[in-house]
Amino acid sequence: MNFDETDKKLLQFLQKDGKQTTKELSHKLNLSVTAVYERIKKLENSGVISKYVALVDKTKIDRKFLVLCHVRLTQHKKDFVMQFEREIMDLPEVTECFHVSGDYDYILKICVKDMEDYRNFMLTKLTALQHIASTHSAFTISEVKNTTEIVV
Repeated sequence: MNFDETDKKLLQFLQKDGKQTTKELSHKLNLSVTAVYERIKKLENSGVISKYVALVDKTKIDRKFLVLCHVRLTQHKKDFVMQFEREIMDLPEVTECFHVSGDYDYILKICVKDMEDYRNFMLTKLTALQHIASTHSAFTISEVKNTTEIVV
């Protein structure tokens, strides 16, 4: 999809604050409310805007212990991969999962309360999944950058 400068600015504004009204956006973009509404609908209908969410501060809900866990499967058979991906979807502690190339097959982003909570997660949930050969965990020291914004 081709974006003009107004579409790019509109996407930038919505990524910074998705609760802005079309009236507020119309003032920022120097467009009518109807024109802004129609542009937003076009972006939604084309799938460029896939959903609106509330971003929760992990520290406010006591889930500030962030772990990047690398997972290696025993084999790369399609049914093993598909089963792992289905099962990982049911683990609420896993906020992101990436199928990657390299030494490991997956990288999981896991948000839990603390080290004890992570240990419990590993023992009762993650290692209970079939076909996991090994894991390697990295614990975050500090968050340098965390954004959901994508430059168009």
